[in-house]
Amino acid sequence: MDCLFCRIASKEVPSEVLHEDEKTFAFLDASPLAPGHTLVIPKEHADSIVTLPEDSLGPLFLTVRRITDMLQRTLRPEGFTIGINQGPASRGGVEHLHVHVVPRWHADNGGSIHSIVSNPPGESLQTIREKILKGNVGN
Repeated sequence: MDCLFCRIASKEVPSEVLHEDEKTFAFLDASPLAPGHTLVIPKEHADSIVTLPEDSLGPLFLTVRRITDMLQRTLRPEGFTIGINQGPASRGGVEHLHVHVVPRWHADNGGSIHSIVSNPPGESLQTIREKILKGNVGN
């Protein structure tokens, strides 16, 4: 497998590393949206949050919290946008689970996460809820 983020985590490809532990790796995004824009990845290859083993989820989000705290203490942003692009429709680019931690400032010309998509449902929330729960048999 020729996964860019696996190669970054194994240090075959250089990056600006902010954190590394047994299960996770955090580095500055090479095409940052803001100063301090960081990607947090599991070292184990997984293409989505659904395929990452459950015992790796906790360490991943603990690292997200640590990076957010580090950026808050050092860069003093006025907020953060934290998110995951998953699947081709999200246009995430690299098929290795990664969490974006993007420091935000009032004058950064960005919007909230609500500005990413504009595709309101044509059905009621109750109908959508019923579909989701009906399809979740066995969990």
